[in-house]
Amino acid sequence: MLLAIDIGNTQLVLGIFKGDQLVHSWRVVTRRNQTFDEYAVLFRNLFELEGISSEDIEGMVISSVVPPLNKTFESLAKQYFSLDPLFIEATRQNLVPIPTYKPPADVGADRIVNAMAAFDLIGGPSIVVDFGTATTFDAISGKGEYLGGVIAPGISISAEALFSRASKLPRIEIRKPSKVIGDSTVGSMQSGLYFGYVGLVEGILGKMKGELGEAQVLATGGLASLVAAATDAIDRVEEDLTLFGLRLFHSKLN
Repeated sequence: MLLAIDIGNTQLVLGIFKGDQLVHSWRVVTRRNQTFDEYAVLFRNLFELEGISSEDIEGMVISSVVPPLNKTFESLAKQYFSLDPLFIEATRQNLVPIPTYKPPADVGADRIVNAMAAFDLIGGPSIVVDFGTATTFDAISGKGEYLGGVIAPGISISAEALFSRASKLPRIEIRKPSKVIGDSTVGSMQSGLYFGYVGLVEGILGKMKGELGEAQVLATGGLASLVAAATDAIDRVEEDLTLFGLRLFHSKLN
């Protein structure tokens, strides 16, 4: 079995592959101050619920945008799984060319992994929208090259900013309202956040296609399905896209 790990700023996404099949996946909160022993306890508990032991894990591949945790997970892999993990980095791979981004090292590992998975699934030109702490839009050429993209504040960041900067506005759940015109403060905020964000996504995708040409759009991340429900600008949702990209990288580099 292969353990794929995507270390994000807000969430840690784990997936276990048996061959090319994703058989289990989990999303947990990223905790920067946890030790590798504490993460080992978390992993063991999750695995035990599915009848998996550490001996079943034969490989580990990791993408990370939280550098302070890289050493933690390297120690975790060696101490508890007796493995040398494969870390994906933009400048230490040649599977996804980066011909124009400057400097290439600034491209997040998750964006490279998503580009690999998207090109494998739908080809190119294509655009990946990843709804995470930030929402990223990544352009992939017809040759599978990573061309660049857009980084926007995530919808959760926008919601938190609204709550923290306006003293009379409450913290709200992000969901699709039944109508645009809200008839309460909460309803008005939900409408502004949700439909405002849908408008942002549609606007950016429209301008990207103006530069890239016609392209398929693939969305991923925890809120991908929620946003995709209100727009035709997104062609396909793959919530575990990053995990599939990690598996592809591992299979091609090992």
